[in-house]
Amino acid sequence: MIIQWFPGHMNKALKTLENEIKNVDAVIYVLDARAPFSCLNPKFTGIIGNKPIIYVLNKADLGDKIRVDEWIKYFEKDNCRVIALDSTHTGSAKEISEIIKDLNKSKIEKYKSKNINITLKAIVIGVPNSGKSTLINNLCGSAKTITGNKAGVTRGKQWVRIGNGVDLLDMPGTLWPAFDNNTVACHLAYIGSIKNEVLDLPELSLDLIKELVILDKNILQNRFGIVIEDGQMPVEVLENICLARKYVLKGGDVDYDRAAIALINEFRKGQLGAITLESVKDIKALTKRDRKNVELRNR
Repeated sequence: MIIQWFPGHMNKALKTLENEIKNVDAVIYVLDARAPFSCLNPKFTGIIGNKPIIYVLNKADLGDKIRVDEWIKYFEKDNCRVIALDSTHTGSAKEISEIIKDLNKSKIEKYKSKNINITLKAIVIGVPNSGKSTLINNLCGSAKTITGNKAGVTRGKQWVRIGNGVDLLDMPGTLWPAFDNNTVACHLAYIGSIKNEVLDLPELSLDLIKELVILDKNILQNRFGIVIEDGQMPVEVLENICLARKYVLKGGDVDYDRAAIALINEFRKGQLGAITLESVKDIKALTKRDRKNVELRNR
């Protein structure tokens, strides 16, 4: 399916980021461990520049450990640090403030030599529903920001102090104006970074089924108690899910809508198991431009 979603507040958020980035000492870039590469907003790259980055592979408990470890190695490079965590787990993010200090060691020492204690500033960015606000609340040890398990909860910037000489700026989750790769768009939709209201959930569920069958058909077989034959069409799999769950309408027709919503929700909640949709070897395919999307955007 073709997906595009870029509400006005996201454009405003990008402009705010451009204004604020020069005032911060580090960037905390939150990625969903189930689709790390798709969570990389190409609009952020030029804005961030050479600022030190801490990549947080959030919701790591919902991701495949082997693939998450691969992504950790991929993102580790000069001036960048990587940490995988579950920000809903109390205290899991505590080392981030120390990483920020370590990345700014020379600046701290410079001011310390003048008997000046400075407060470092970091900005938290990422796509919607990646868990940015939950991460900040984890760092604060209390609910300082508004959170929610859906896209678009945070609409404006919020400065919070996490103690130990570090302040954080929570930015709204931000996508980019047009997706050039439909697989990336679908991955963002699966993890809840795009509002359900702009999605065709039954069609999206067929795309998810197709990917999960390729990844490991046992994921669906074990969860729904169905058998998936080689070459079976996604719509047939969805129908079998309907029958297994008894999602049937009056008159005997299967309720595809209900099955689609159940499948997507259970994926998002981790009830299908620990899944990372992308591996490092998929990068070439994920960066390839999708002609159909580009043509649609240029109309």
